[in-house]
Amino acid sequence: MSGVTSGTGSASCRFAHYFVVCGLDTETGLEPEELAGKYSYCNADILVLSICESFEQSPLRRSFKSKVLAHYPESTDRSPFNRDAVNMLCMPHGLSFRSQADGREHHFHSFTVAQDDGTRSYGFVHTYYEAVTSAQITTAMQTLHQMHHVEHYSTSSFSMDELDADSLAARPLSACLGCAAGSFQPARDTLYASKALCLLTPLPFLHAARHFLSQLHQAVTSHTAPPLPLESYIHNILYEVPVPPPGRSLRFHGVQGPIVCQQPGPEELPLGDYPLGEAFSLLGVENMVRLLTSVLLETQVLLYSQDYQRLMTVAEGITNLLFPFQWQHVYLPILPMPLHHLLDAPVPYLMGIQRKDCSQCSTLDLSHEANLCFVDIDNHRVDPPEDLPLFPDQPELIQELNEVLLRFGLQPHGGATTNPAPAAPPCLSSLVLEDLMEDRRNGNLGGEELAMLERLQALARRCGGMEGGKTLGRAFQEEEEELNAAKMNVQLREVFAGRFTAIFGRYEEFVIHSAPDLESWLGNRDGTSNFDKGSFLSAQPAPHLHFLSWFLETAMFSSFLDSKVLSRWADQEPLQRVFDGRLEREHLYNTFEDDPGNRRYRKCSKMIYEAEKGRLLKADHTAIHPHLLDMRIGQGRHQQSCFPRLQADVLAQGHNTNNPIYKPRMGRGKCVSDWLVLSGRSLHQSKLLDPSPSAVTQIQRGFVEGLLSECRLKTRRMLMERMGKESVELGQGKASITGLQENTLIHSLCDLLERTWGHGLLLKQGRSALWSHLLHCQHEARGGTCTPEGLLCTGYEVIKRNITQNTAIFENHRISGSIFFVIFFFRFVQTMSEGLSEVGRARAWIHLSLEKKVLSQHLKLLLANQNLIRQLYKSHAFLLCEEEREQFLFHLLSLNTVDYLCFTRTFTSISIPYRVVITPMKKLSIAMTMSNPWVCVSGELGDSGVRQIPKNTQEIFFQCQNLGRLSTLQLGQENSGLLSKCLVDCVVVHNEITGHTYRFPCGRWLGKGVGDGSLERVLIGQLVSPRGEEESGRWTGTPPEQSSPPQSGHMGGLGSLGRSNSNNRLSSVQVQEEMREAVNNLVKHFHKAEQERGNLTALLCGEEGLVRSLEQFLLHGFKSSRLFQRSVFIWDFVEKVVVSMETADQMGDLRGSTELCDSLCHYANAINASPRNIGKEGKFQLLVCLGVRDQLLPQWLPLLAESHLTARLYEESALVQDRAAVNSLSRILHTLHEFPITLETALIKGVDL
Repeated sequence: MSGVTSGTGSASCRFAHYFVVCGLDTETGLEPEELAGKYSYCNADILVLSICESFEQSPLRRSFKSKVLAHYPESTDRSPFNRDAVNMLCMPHGLSFRSQADGREHHFHSFTVAQDDGTRSYGFVHTYYEAVTSAQITTAMQTLHQMHHVEHYSTSSFSMDELDADSLAARPLSACLGCAAGSFQPARDTLYASKALCLLTPLPFLHAARHFLSQLHQAVTSHTAPPLPLESYIHNILYEVPVPPPGRSLRFHGVQGPIVCQQPGPEELPLGDYPLGEAFSLLGVENMVRLLTSVLLETQVLLYSQDYQRLMTVAEGITNLLFPFQWQHVYLPILPMPLHHLLDAPVPYLMGIQRKDCSQCSTLDLSHEANLCFVDIDNHRVDPPEDLPLFPDQPELIQELNEVLLRFGLQPHGGATTNPAPAAPPCLSSLVLEDLMEDRRNGNLGGEELAMLERLQALARRCGGMEGGKTLGRAFQEEEEELNAAKMNVQLREVFAGRFTAIFGRYEEFVIHSAPDLESWLGNRDGTSNFDKGSFLSAQPAPHLHFLSWFLETAMFSSFLDSKVLSRWADQEPLQRVFDGRLEREHLYNTFEDDPGNRRYRKCSKMIYEAEKGRLLKADHTAIHPHLLDMRIGQGRHQQSCFPRLQADVLAQGHNTNNPIYKPRMGRGKCVSDWLVLSGRSLHQSKLLDPSPSAVTQIQRGFVEGLLSECRLKTRRMLMERMGKESVELGQGKASITGLQENTLIHSLCDLLERTWGHGLLLKQGRSALWSHLLHCQHEARGGTCTPEGLLCTGYEVIKRNITQNTAIFENHRISGSIFFVIFFFRFVQTMSEGLSEVGRARAWIHLSLEKKVLSQHLKLLLANQNLIRQLYKSHAFLLCEEEREQFLFHLLSLNTVDYLCFTRTFTSISIPYRVVITPMKKLSIAMTMSNPWVCVSGELGDSGVRQIPKNTQEIFFQCQNLGRLSTLQLGQENSGLLSKCLVDCVVVHNEITGHTYRFPCGRWLGKGVGDGSLERVLIGQLVSPRGEEESGRWTGTPPEQSSPPQSGHMGGLGSLGRSNSNNRLSSVQVQEEMREAVNNLVKHFHKAEQERGNLTALLCGEEGLVRSLEQFLLHGFKSSRLFQRSVFIWDFVEKVVVSMETADQMGDLRGSTELCDSLCHYANAINASPRNIGKEGKFQLLVCLGVRDQLLPQWLPLLAESHLTARLYEESALVQDRAAVNSLSRILHTLHEFPITLETALIKGVDL
């Protein structure tokens, strides 16, 4: 053990910053807590509860305002004393009174106070009841009881007229409602008031501070005076006990015995003294993992318990598991009643409130519930937000945590009634006990010696030689329990640290260092990305993507990256230095797998708690012992059960001038607070703890500015990412977003809108603030004249008849045309058969409005009714701030410049109405003569089935399950003779809900005896640009994410040699280039993330697809385009080659691979035998698609080129006659073999191959 050390010097290196006494101020008298000026800032339930308390509860059950009676020292440089905040947190429920008949158990709790620079200080409070000696207070309490007695008589079932003075006097006081449990008579009862002893420390030394305060209280309640005045012990811990150096332990002395504290080493996890085992026992492993997931994704977390210390235990426990990340938002594990207005905060928070006696969580009126994780600690329940993703490898993680808890003797399922650890009992002969325990640790005290000492101690008790002491066995048991708790803390934290190490083991490879210096980085921080999120996600296992895509958007991950980038120019953050050191060791031992996408779960096999165990068992340093101070005569007298008035002058400053052995390094320690932005602006933590009206107004104003800034940043991010994706699809950039990331950004936008609509909300229906507003808006717009079902039917009638011709409908229901569409969207979402909650419906409404590019417009219509807004919201609400509201809507309006399919792709099982219109060629009068025409629309989610078009019409309206983004359309008619034929220009399909319009170009004949004789066409669709977004008209869709250019109407058909005039204009170089481009597009398609791939059918069969390019290749150099005045198609050439091969095979003259020739003949004959009459163009298209799918096309091409028919039908300059060109094309097509190509059912229906 090293020599004695001192903590005198800077407050930053001392064990404790302040010692505080809170309680009853006899000079100011009694002031009820509910009259503390907080009515106008509390939620409605708190106001009602406070009023009920004042009338129904006995004065002994009410709360009164407490005061800071004394604090030492007056202030410190680095940690100014916040009197109001400390007073509220020491006594969160205010001052309470008891009589001698009531239970007066002392209790312990802790709290934390966040500074503006991001650092935290911790408070540890020991609360007990002390007898009231002030006659003024006693008289005031008696008066309150009399008033309470009369009040209950006036509100009882007996009227005052029926009661005379004698009956009133005869009625006992205890007979009053609410008086039986808390009556008070000064002549009979002794009045006790709560008093709190508090120690404020810079680090969470929970056990050490608890032992010190417990010993201090025991000295006050003891019959005998302590060896030294209490000032000596308080002065010692304030000025002479330093913070232990990193990796060392320190022993200092309380009133009745030694106390040990320790600090982890530089390479260990940060100090975490709160018992994680208790938190897991209270909630269970699965609930703790859910809570951790909610905290990591920065939802709003509200803890709920009767015990303040339970709130702190769970809050500190969960934040300790975040390593290497840190919570960046509002953090108030204990929220005093004067600060309950912060429950209205529209930002992520982690707060805790006390449960009232026998109250249920359903009585809470919370404005924000859409993204709230509610934790009912006493009932062992966690209610996470909807759609909360699973933590990576959650089942395996839960299994490992169960094993750790069972190893330490705890049940993993939660629900255990964990009582708070009892206060340390008095230590008999503390110096002797200390020596004996030291001998035991060193192995100098064996079992026989211990047994002998126990017998001697028991004999001394029976003889009256010892009072209030504890046995050696009890002392050793407490030490063992404390060691086990410390070891379990370390092991549980190591499990989670191991998970983050596995997940983010290679994160440095994706960090982007783009700025040359610090000033450049700070100046353009909002416009640059520090992390390649798309590449990182593409390297992760698929089950982890949902969680990780959300987590990468959080402030804690952004702060973590900021710290990493800033480490180029400044000292590295301590947490990140520890984490990076762990990663370096993992890389050194090569424990990371080469393929992160197939990462296996690895348990934390190391038992890393020996260092901490050694520090706790044997202290490395000892602080100066408490000593007698230079005090005035008469000070320091002991009065049992009464905490003395301390001598302020000796506690104002330290008198010892010894320099400390250790002065902790004060690095940034602020979580990069100089650059950290919380919800768009820097939020001063000290202001949150100020309950004054001016501070509350300033805080609410800060929330408004934060919401606006967050909207600006989110919309900008969505625009940049979406525009980057569209430029990739045009071949102009590199992709930076995946579909999963896009969904994450839209989800965060939904969360922002919910928090914005929940700010300052007074009246809410259900869990969603936005959906509640829509309900109110619908009720006002309908005026009670139209039922919801009638409104929906009206909406569909409007769709079918064309809205512009049905303005009378609006007039009949007194609904304006503008607000009608808002309500129609609302009613459509209400009727969606997906079992959505209020939150889910609000998100569906946002998705639909965003996809239709009317989100800003619809929200503006909702906000136009200011009378309704004023009824629903408080005066400080965001929606009542006109300037910020307009800017908010302007930022949302910018999202109309990009295109989303978020509603179509998210709500896949709903029923959607579609309208199909067939457009014939207008040049020919006989262009539209069809016999029983039909259509079948296909999309990425399925097909509509065959839909018969009514006679003498060119349009059909039907409803079916959401087809997603449309890809193909089958158009056909019955075989009813030569007169049934039609030259179709295109087919248009309109989604009546999302407004998307798809155009399916055709430009070919449909019927026998014309064109290629096809009675069925498979058309490839494209999403067309909108013509306009008129409210009274029909909205159309957005530009395609990936589609083929329109097919020209003048073309005779795919594969027709009748187009040789246009094809001759293409040189051989151009034809080969188009072929390479078509194959390259297919390769790029499969290299994208699966959720980002476009329409494969368009790449195969579209205008610039593989089929079209191969057709141009085979058309190049053909000798004649017409034979006997009839169009000749490539399928004719293929059929002739097949017949020639079959004939040669029968004659035995077949050259080349018989197997390849047989496959070509088999496929061609199977296509000809198909019952579908798809024509020659369709047959050639089907042959190419099947050849690509089954990896036969590169082998078939040389067979066609080597046929004897080729030399006769093609010119010598034709590409098919050029062996080098044919071999090059075969090699290009061979690159498609590594990709699994799945063809749509519409293409291969009727062909069994």
